[in-house]
Amino acid sequence: MTRAVWVLRATVVPLALIGLTALAGVVLGRVYAGDLLTWLVIGAAAGSVLVSVAIRRLPSWLVAPVSVAAMAGWTLWSLRLAATHAELPGGLLEVTADAARNGIPRLLTAMIPVEPTPDTVLVPVVAAWLAGLAGAEVALRAGRVLLGYLPAAGLYAAALYVVGPNAEPAVGATLAFVAVAAVGLATPTSAAPASGDPTANLAPGVRAAVRLRLAGTAALGVVLVVGLVALLGPVVADQVDGRPVDPRRYVEPPQVQTLDENPLIRISGWALHPEQKLLDVSTERSDAPTGGSSPNAGGTEPDGGSDDGTDGPGQANDAGGSVRIRLAVLSDYDGVTWRVGATYRNAGRILPATAPARDSTVETVQQEITVAELTGRLLPAVATPREVSGARVAYDPATGTLIRPEGLTPGLRYTVTSARERPDNNLLASANVPAGDEVARVLRVADGVPDPMRRLAAQLAEENGAPFARASAIEQFLAEHYRVVTDAPSGHAYPNLGFFLFGPRSGGGQEGTSEQFAAAFAVLGRLSGLPTRVVVGFRAGQGPVLAGDAYAWPEVLFDGLGWVSFDPLPRPNDEPRPVEEDFRPTPEDPPPSEAPQPTAEPTASPEPVAAADGPPGGGGVSTPVLVAGGSGGLLLLVGALLLTLVAMRRSLTRARLVRGDPGQRIIGAWREVTDALRLAGRLVGDDLAATEVAGQARQALLDARIKRSGGRPGDPDAAASGDHREVPGGVALVPGGTGQAPGGVGVDDLAALLNQVAFAPGTATAAQADRAGAVATTYVEGLRAARPWWRRLLWSIHPGPLRRR
Repeated sequence: MTRAVWVLRATVVPLALIGLTALAGVVLGRVYAGDLLTWLVIGAAAGSVLVSVAIRRLPSWLVAPVSVAAMAGWTLWSLRLAATHAELPGGLLEVTADAARNGIPRLLTAMIPVEPTPDTVLVPVVAAWLAGLAGAEVALRAGRVLLGYLPAAGLYAAALYVVGPNAEPAVGATLAFVAVAAVGLATPTSAAPASGDPTANLAPGVRAAVRLRLAGTAALGVVLVVGLVALLGPVVADQVDGRPVDPRRYVEPPQVQTLDENPLIRISGWALHPEQKLLDVSTERSDAPTGGSSPNAGGTEPDGGSDDGTDGPGQANDAGGSVRIRLAVLSDYDGVTWRVGATYRNAGRILPATAPARDSTVETVQQEITVAELTGRLLPAVATPREVSGARVAYDPATGTLIRPEGLTPGLRYTVTSARERPDNNLLASANVPAGDEVARVLRVADGVPDPMRRLAAQLAEENGAPFARASAIEQFLAEHYRVVTDAPSGHAYPNLGFFLFGPRSGGGQEGTSEQFAAAFAVLGRLSGLPTRVVVGFRAGQGPVLAGDAYAWPEVLFDGLGWVSFDPLPRPNDEPRPVEEDFRPTPEDPPPSEAPQPTAEPTASPEPVAAADGPPGGGGVSTPVLVAGGSGGLLLLVGALLLTLVAMRRSLTRARLVRGDPGQRIIGAWREVTDALRLAGRLVGDDLAATEVAGQARQALLDARIKRSGGRPGDPDAAASGDHREVPGGVALVPGGTGQAPGGVGVDDLAALLNQVAFAPGTATAAQADRAGAVATTYVEGLRAARPWWRRLLWSIHPGPLRRR
């Protein structure tokens, strides 16, 4: 019997540990492309447990080094496999170092579905191996099976948290997790005595006392479990249909540089140096486009992209069969600057595909692009990219544009395959434009529009009712009345556009670069009720792309057709007509303040769909097993929740004190101080100045330390005595509790640095940001150390700072 029990335990418990750890990979793999990540995690789970089983006779101190060595081998093989699968360049050492540096942030900023690349598989594989190692040692060597489940349960909870709302609820995987855990717990850990009663050999009096104590303990445990279930059951049930928190909102995705936020202003600079070589491009097109209708009537072939920017009828053939490469899409305009405003997510080689517009023609375009003197992070590509190799990219699906988070470097070579889409011109004339909250961003007109510009938009809209007719009228008006020059100054604010449209031709008005043409079209279009945006890119075919090939063009959004591009530039050798011939500067009848804009009926928000009822529980499971499983699972969930809160709080502190420019770090240090005051029960009103909050901070620390020493807060004698005790970290607090950090900078000086950031942006230095972080850290540690022990425990897991903006 003993041999059979040993064999059962040696087989079932390791298999249960492998299953529990592997289920975390199954859950996490739901947000990955393909099943490579799932198999790598299963391999890590099996390897870690089997290594522990194989060397169980060795001393316990030898297990960890041997298992870690095996983990290193499995991890390196996994990284190489992922790099080969993603076709990433570079050697194994380079790939491994990059994955180790950026594994966690890239995992939390990657686009869904996540491509299994070295930096997105490293953390799950290592975490699965360590969870299997810890669980096997505790469950097999120490014989504590339930405690050995804790690492696997923590890994499973972490996988659910990382997935968040980006996949369907993992009901099946969770039921499988509980079932596997129950099987492992049901396995006997030792042979029972032949009599079946462990108290049989005890004296009658002792046996009765032991049985009474066991019965009392069991009854108390049942009462506690039932009470916890009754107390927490409704709360948990209310959260079943709730939307999980997405951890990606706590991590800042890749950002564009200031240079790339508004590349429209670079047009004039490139126009002054037209021979500057920016790119080398080699283009291959598919033999026959796929789609529903002929490209264009009238013999024109527009160049462009997809429903993120389809080709429009106003685009003439480019010489030599060239295509337009997009650099950036600018959707936000505040009356001064057009901005990108995109949200980029780290992406793999294969990018998310979107369905083409109805009756559109789709052509596959593949380009090999080599960067020469183009700078910034924006990565040029024909719209809309579907596959990128040779460079790590981040992608914005809303605009179909790419960036390289590390920035462009001379000699960078990458290949991009795009789906170039062209609409059916026959549908444009009758197409409508969308309206409502979904397109409010591209319909927004900033305050301060010059009155002549409003009148011009009203006149063009009044004479053309259909949306496409309005867009064509604006395009034709700009092409017939204005001249393209290369030496026009940069600028597209309202005053610049007003001078471009209505300024005297003898004084430099009515002429500009494509910057002014595209910006003027977009603003006039929005004033006419058209959703518009501006695109910056290049004309490219085979060979070098020069600065003179850069230009900007506008796009209009049509229902069912997507974004359609227009070309308001005048045709070569066309002499512009005077604006006064077709525009009435002072009309006899005052025009309406704004052209009528299309309205959309409000649509009702979709009702939340109730979760389907789960399958009925199977019979045959005893109540003690259910109670034990429920209580153990509850304890595991509570422990995982507390660990998650601690990790999120620490991540928030690091993000505030380390990331960003010096001004952002100083602001983050100030937020650490104000959060500490709130955790200490002090209200920090929004109407208080920084110096007033600093005074409250000093007083809060002093009161807390006086109260801890047995005095009464506010007692002048206690305050005068001061307190010279050391705070954690070895930094002394001076009498009065100002909480000075090395260098003599206290909370008052932190308030001064905050005022400097607010009233003199850009003047803060890295040294000042470091001192601000030291002040905040010292103050928070001092205030926390002065709290009672139970409040210090709650301090690290309080979710308040995570909820505040």
